[in-house]
Order: sequence, then C-alpha cells, then structure tokens
Amino acid sequence: MDATAENTPATAEAYDIARIMQAIPHRFPFLLVDRVVDIIPNVSAIGIKNVSINENFFQGHFPQHPVFPGVLIIESMAQTAAVLVVETLGPTAQGKLVYFMTVDNAKFRKPVVPGDQMRVHVTKERQRGNIWKFTAEAKVDGKVVAEASYAAMILDK
Repeated sequence: MDATAENTPATAEAYDIARIMQAIPHRFPFLLVDRVVDIIPNVSAIGIKNVSINENFFQGHFPQHPVFPGVLIIESMAQTAAVLVVETLGPTAQGKLVYFMTVDNAKFRKPVVPGDQMRVHVTKERQRGNIWKFTAEAKVDGKVVAEASYAAMILDK
C-alpha cells in the first residue's frame, strides 16, 4: 500500500432516504435532503435535494415564479451536516440532536427552481466538545447557488 492510500480517509456508505430518517428526526414537509453521498466521516459529505414543484411551499413562494426559499437551502445544509455528525459519532450519536447555533456569511447567488437537483457540499471546519463548525456550498449543475458557514451544538434529546 502506498503512502497516499494510507492517508486517504475512507468514504462511508451513502445514506438513502430511509437511512437519513433513521439518522435525523426531520420528516415531511421539513426533510430537505433526499440522499447523502461521498461521506468522509469527520471531514465532509454531499447532500442531494431533488427540487420538485410538488413541494408545499411553492404554493406561496412564489405562485407565478416558484423559487426554493433561501432559508430552506440553509436547512438542507444543516441536515446534511447532521448526517455527517451521526456518521462520524457512530453509535454514540444515538439519542442526540443537532441544533443550529449560528449562521454566518450566507450568500445566495442564483435561484433554485423546480426541476433542479441541488448538491450540498458540507465540510467540517472544526469541533470543540459538542460544538461543531461547518462550511457549505449548494450547487446546481456544478455552479454555486448558495454558501454559508454555521455552527451546531450536539445535545441529548
């Protein structure tokens, strides 16, 4: 085995929707990630959100020009990070919840609309005790549509 392979973190198995629902407590209409892939425990993950016109918020945001709300993009980032935390902590994550503490430097660069597949790239920046910090970029067709950095606290239910 060469030195490069030794230093490459192992990628965890992808989370389908059933596994996501085992990992985090969110449910319809507030489950905003359909799949999590390319998970490198304690490092990064990519959440996938397939944006559909059938989502209830499009009735009011906006009926003539449906746009995926920016706050829900941020929530998709948080849910992807929560899956990364659960995968990183393993069995010790059982019975814990991931709570938002801060959202910083949020930028929305392009609207996300029905038919888009949003890929949320989350990277763990650091962890101190039960506080984790992340950066994230949401992309559609490889182009950044939103970005933010945020912190979360891991607590018992």
